[in-house]
Amino acid sequence: MVPVKVLSYNIRSMRDDTDALARVISACAPDLVLIQEAPLFFRWRKKLARLASASGLVILTGGGTAAGPAILCNLRVTVERTEDVLLPLTPGLHRRGFATAVVRIGGARLGVLSCHLSLQKDERYEQAGALLDRLAGMGVDHAIAGGDLNERPSGPAFSRLAANLQDCWATSPTGGEHTWTHSEPPQRIDAVFATKGIEVLGCGAPLDLPGIAETDLRAASDHLPVLATFNVPAS
Repeated sequence: MVPVKVLSYNIRSMRDDTDALARVISACAPDLVLIQEAPLFFRWRKKLARLASASGLVILTGGGTAAGPAILCNLRVTVERTEDVLLPLTPGLHRRGFATAVVRIGGARLGVLSCHLSLQKDERYEQAGALLDRLAGMGVDHAIAGGDLNERPSGPAFSRLAANLQDCWATSPTGGEHTWTHSEPPQRIDAVFATKGIEVLGCGAPLDLPGIAETDLRAASDHLPVLATFNVPAS
């Protein structure tokens, strides 16, 4: 089994405190970061590269080419291939996409996907199906997907994913549950999922992790990140 640490984070196009954002990511010490709302416009690649560098990471794929989702990684990760996927555009709604990659970490071969699902219920449900199809077509035994689902666990899109994958918070809750605290009650709308066969060691918002200050979490983005730790079977 190979230990792997994955962080999923909606970074709100880096419109907030980017120093705090880099400190949060660095303190989590992730192998992979599944980004949502990466910068999309003027010099977006440079902005994302600066964040990666400040966090001790490199850009793996995504960003503007995936309509927002991106993947960062550390140097433990060997990249086999990447693909940015644009989903069908519904007139009047934002374009959505997936950032995807197949990587090797130690002896493990792993599919990875970052997503940000639609605000519209029917489109969101279809995008959840597209996510499952994409994972099934990656040609890997093990895969991890994460992102901003724009939906609580009781919703149909979230439930569709949880019926086919491990909802990592539900499997092994660690840290905080809620990732969106700007409503009453607060909600869990960001999640990490894993295929069967991956051992989930823990998953949740890293509220009490050494090196992470609550002030940084609040200043970095309007979402809280989700940190998941795994044991992935070696290939």
